[in-house]
Amino acid sequence: MVNINDFDFGGWATRHGLKCSDNRVIMPDAFKHMDGKKVPLMWGHQHNDVEHVLGHAILENRSEGVYAYCKFNNSASGKTAKEAVDHGDIEALSIYANRLRQKVGDPIEVFHGDIRELSLVIAGANPGAYIDSVIKHDDSSDEEAIIYANDNIPLDVLAHASDDDQGAENGEGAKEEPKVEENKEKTVQDVIDSMNEEQQAVFYASVAAALESGEPDEDNDNKEDNEMKHNAFENENETMQGAVLTHADQGAILDLAKTRRVGTLQHAIQEFMESNEDLAHGFVDDKGADAVESLFPEYKDVKPGAPELLERDYGWVGAVMKGVHKSPVSRIRTRAADARAAEVTAKGYKKGTQKTKMGNIKLLSRTTDPQTVFVKDEMHRDDILDITEFDVVSYLRGIMRRALEEKIALAAMIGDGLEDGDAAKISEEHIRPIWTDDDIYTIHQNVDLAAMKAELQGTNTAANFGDNFVYAEAVVQNSLYAREMYKGSGNLAFFCDPHLLNVMLLARDMNGRRIYGTKAELQSALNASAIHTAEQFANKVRTAKDGKKYKLLGIFVNLDDYHLGATKGGEITHFSQFDIDFNQEKYLIEARLSGALVKPYSAIVLEMEVTE
Repeated sequence: MVNINDFDFGGWATRHGLKCSDNRVIMPDAFKHMDGKKVPLMWGHQHNDVEHVLGHAILENRSEGVYAYCKFNNSASGKTAKEAVDHGDIEALSIYANRLRQKVGDPIEVFHGDIRELSLVIAGANPGAYIDSVIKHDDSSDEEAIIYANDNIPLDVLAHASDDDQGAENGEGAKEEPKVEENKEKTVQDVIDSMNEEQQAVFYASVAAALESGEPDEDNDNKEDNEMKHNAFENENETMQGAVLTHADQGAILDLAKTRRVGTLQHAIQEFMESNEDLAHGFVDDKGADAVESLFPEYKDVKPGAPELLERDYGWVGAVMKGVHKSPVSRIRTRAADARAAEVTAKGYKKGTQKTKMGNIKLLSRTTDPQTVFVKDEMHRDDILDITEFDVVSYLRGIMRRALEEKIALAAMIGDGLEDGDAAKISEEHIRPIWTDDDIYTIHQNVDLAAMKAELQGTNTAANFGDNFVYAEAVVQNSLYAREMYKGSGNLAFFCDPHLLNVMLLARDMNGRRIYGTKAELQSALNASAIHTAEQFANKVRTAKDGKKYKLLGIFVNLDDYHLGATKGGEITHFSQFDIDFNQEKYLIEARLSGALVKPYSAIVLEMEVTE
């Protein structure tokens, strides 16, 4: 039996069933095992200075919650605190507990924990935690003042008690206490959303502080524990102190976020906790799984609106679509008279002899018919209505347009890459690839590295020149030699794999200096009007009519010599249709095109023979 005269005041450390400002509800008998335990009486949960120890408290578990009988010590801070309580200046109590077992929900239900200390605070988190009796020990007064911390309870209630009334303090014949109404508190997410960035950073630090665990639970080693301190936001001017992590730990987390560039304070906390396995998170969902992530705010887009589009090299596609000659005729016929034969020449006349005809002129002719190329997609109307951050229909149509243009450009330059017989293949008889076109239209120049090595330095090339230098010289030499057969419009652009460009830019002479310091210098050496890189050209191999295989290195062409024909209505066109049966919007973009080089010897392809 507790003798009330041995203490300076009594009050509720915490009450069951009341929602605290930190969104917790203490369940009945959560601290039943603390009955009769002695804990320190502190000021504001400050554990870094012995001067903040004001005295001690004896805990008593009751049906309504945990009651505390408190005794001040004789220190200066203890006397000051006693004066403040006696005068009614301090009215609220707050507990510091760890080894919590709680169920995450709204609110969080705490059903077990250890109270480590009791503190006097400016404002309590539990609306039922208040000082209800201040005991006068002098001979001049036997009054007891009933002081409530909850704003919904009047502060001017007084009760007069004598020695006979002491039983009421232990629940015997006690006067019915005013009913404590639950405060309508904001949710954690509401509070977070109302904060600025600096305030949110402080909040996350306080969450980190709530993740520390106490000593291992002897009763259940498999349960995760953590510590709790009510009244985490009692004073905005003071550092929010966690129930677990020390100030040094909090500093380590902040340093980690700054120096390691882990991304966010949340990730810094998680990384710190993973490296300190002895610290248990303590927040679990209804299945017992870790749920600390539920305390953090929602993710925010770095770039609001439509997602950034990740795609293959597209710059060269724009160059092709802009550079080709657009013809209003889709059924293309090309004709050329080959007058290069030796017999096609003028002859000298000798008196008395018969004049003979010159040799025959060879007529070169071919026709190219169009083919439809399309991209089709669909979206459920519900999805279109639900996506409000950006215009998803325009976004989808933009992707479809780029996919169509890329396929047309590939078909015109090297082919669409599909095997013959594939239903989706663009026929090379309708859109003729420059790479695999007939030798009358495309000059196929083989780049022989072995011959270039021998030409540069005989059999000791490797001792003097690196492979990049040999490679670059071979490409430049063969591209210039091939120009001797070229009959196109001139002003050629060079399209190649990015790796080829890098190999040539990294070529060094015998002194270690780069041969081509810039892309412009290499462009000048190749006598090209522009250099376009296309990752789609990488590792492409064709089989020639003689059965040999050749790897593509690059293509020189003036795209004005390549005609892309489409009649009226056959140009790139968008279509859309609504399917009422499946509530879907269907989209189609297509073009009916033909494509071919229209001048003989108007393109140069650099290749390298592939030897097995």
